[in-house]
Amino acid sequence: MRKHYLTLTAALMTAAVALTPEAMSQQRKNPFLVPYGTQFNIPPFEKITYDDYLPAIKEGIARREQEVEKITGQAHEPTFANTVLALEKSGELLNRVMMVFSSLDETNSSPEMVAISEVAYPLVSQSSDELMMNSLLFGRVEHVYETRDEEGLNPQQKRAVEELYRDFVRSGAKLNMVDQMKLKKINSQLTELYLQYNKNLLNATNAFSIVVDDEAMLAGIPASNVAVAAEEAKSRGLDGKWVFTLQAPSRLPLLQYADNRDLRRRMYEGYINLASSGEFDNRPVIQQIVKLRAEKARLLGYPDYASYMTANVMAKNPANAEGLLMKIWEPAVERVHEEVAEMQALSDKEGNDFKIAPWDYYYYAEKVRRDKYALDEDEVRSYFALENVRKGIFSMAERLYGVTFTELPNAPKYYDEVKVYEVKDLKGQHVAVFMTDYFPRASKRQGAWMSEFQGAFVDPDGKSQRPIVYNVGNFSKPAGDTPSLLTLDEVATMFHEFGHGLHGMLTRAKLRSQAGTNVDRDFVELPSQIHEHWALEPEMLRTYARHYKTGEVIPDSLVAKLQAAAKHNQGFMTTELVGAALLDLQWGKLTGADAENVDVSAFEKSVAERLGMPAEVQFRYRSPYFRHIFGSDGYASGYYTYLWAEVLDADGFELFKQKGIFDPATAAAFKKYVLEAGGTEDPMELYKKFRGREPRVEALLRNRGLLKDDEPEKTDINMPGGK
Repeated sequence: MRKHYLTLTAALMTAAVALTPEAMSQQRKNPFLVPYGTQFNIPPFEKITYDDYLPAIKEGIARREQEVEKITGQAHEPTFANTVLALEKSGELLNRVMMVFSSLDETNSSPEMVAISEVAYPLVSQSSDELMMNSLLFGRVEHVYETRDEEGLNPQQKRAVEELYRDFVRSGAKLNMVDQMKLKKINSQLTELYLQYNKNLLNATNAFSIVVDDEAMLAGIPASNVAVAAEEAKSRGLDGKWVFTLQAPSRLPLLQYADNRDLRRRMYEGYINLASSGEFDNRPVIQQIVKLRAEKARLLGYPDYASYMTANVMAKNPANAEGLLMKIWEPAVERVHEEVAEMQALSDKEGNDFKIAPWDYYYYAEKVRRDKYALDEDEVRSYFALENVRKGIFSMAERLYGVTFTELPNAPKYYDEVKVYEVKDLKGQHVAVFMTDYFPRASKRQGAWMSEFQGAFVDPDGKSQRPIVYNVGNFSKPAGDTPSLLTLDEVATMFHEFGHGLHGMLTRAKLRSQAGTNVDRDFVELPSQIHEHWALEPEMLRTYARHYKTGEVIPDSLVAKLQAAAKHNQGFMTTELVGAALLDLQWGKLTGADAENVDVSAFEKSVAERLGMPAEVQFRYRSPYFRHIFGSDGYASGYYTYLWAEVLDADGFELFKQKGIFDPATAAAFKKYVLEAGGTEDPMELYKKFRGREPRVEALLRNRGLLKDDEPEKTDINMPGGK
């Protein structure tokens, strides 16, 4: 998933900070305040110190203020060029500082970075509020908006004006002064709460571990995962023992393979109770966030926060989002009951006298898969060494979109494990810089994501800038002589984030606000999710899946097993995902006293009961660690977008399957209308230009195996909503 910097690229300003001559002298040496002087303008990470961030941020805010004063102080009638484009071009210093800081705050955090963040983010939040509620500036933007049909703008410029005007209104530009002050206070409080939530979550994650001192308890866990646990123990001074953490590469193999049921239970309960008690309890933080969001929505004229967050994207309102989710929920829950019955039968056959519990699901799902498909994921992983998968995603990009990747071993990097590549087209022209950071560490937050250190644009005078994009993951680490061997889920995640990366790298949109992933939130996951489909296609597998010891290409017999088992356990996977999306929307729909006095645990329970959530399945993320929706507002009332976009990606990939997964014409259309176009047009119109029609929900159900064999085609169930 990608972090969005809309407020950074469009609007950042606050009062200038007075600087002493001594401070100014120090700032002249600040790497952010002088040209980087590096190849492709990559940030000079090795020169940046903790002391550089805040002075550069404050200087960036001051410069932004001066640039905005120049826009508002001119006597000329507001136009696209002197107002909208000028605003887009302002704040470059602040933008580049925050791109570096926010990245390292998440990928290589430290006590020093945490301390800086507690000052930096409130400053940035305040600057955004000051700009978006600047009456003089909004007056000029409003004039351009009202005369947009008279200025002779091209469609992309006209759309940019409409989007900018909408952002100002949604940020409180039309509120009276009293309500603007209330909104500023709410935004400031939310920024502080997001910081607290994320700090609690990171600390709670790092505080939990399971120490095993009896090797017999490790029965069933793959040797490679046992080796990593031993190395983790050694790093903690616990030689001869094994340590398992809540990081996915440690947690999931234990749940999937450990024969010791009590060990599985301890790990499962540790995860679902994460940040839910003690000094790192996020429930009080959530209570405050929900209350403030409801008040913010009310101030801005919306019935609830979910309505506010969905109004400006493809779904248009919470009802459309829920309508799609419920079409998926019902067949998914039905499939869960079938899956549990299979697991229970296998457990009973083994002579067990217990009922399948949530901590048994991964374990028995894997047993059923082995039993039905003779597929052993530990064997499968031997064909997915990380470097081979990396070569696979690069070869996919070359065959589909005509770009190559060349490593730059001497390029600046923010951590030793990071790898840097130059991306070129087939004519040898520079396209982008791409970085990868794939292994977990205590200072890195969980999950996987894409973002950038530099965005793309093309100015009217021909000046252009190409992007610097990065992917972050938390994949299985190498252990001893064994390289990083990825699970199937990790392979899919690597392709997913690379899809986001392609969206950022291949953009040809001219305006900063429309380039790359600056698109509607429920469209942004299309490029990422559609590329997951290539990962396990037989034609693709044979190009990159090789045994890490022998170099043998993955055998056809194993490919056939992968294909046969592709839809295994989809009931569980779909139910936990859709359940989380529905929980998110219910949080966003709280208002009044319900939002003010909510009991977090009781609310979750009530949502599960209303949905009829199977007892064996939990929400993919419980609220205290649902960082997507409570660690910022990026995906708040928007977690549904993964499913919304999956309708698009499943429907779109069916076209590739019909024409050929590397069909040049289909790939060229996807590149032109999705990857290169960014936010230059309405996303549904872009999709229809690529696909030839609107998407259909049945494609998702078919992709997940949730349509029964005897069920008729439902070509009439099109996407709800849209623009």
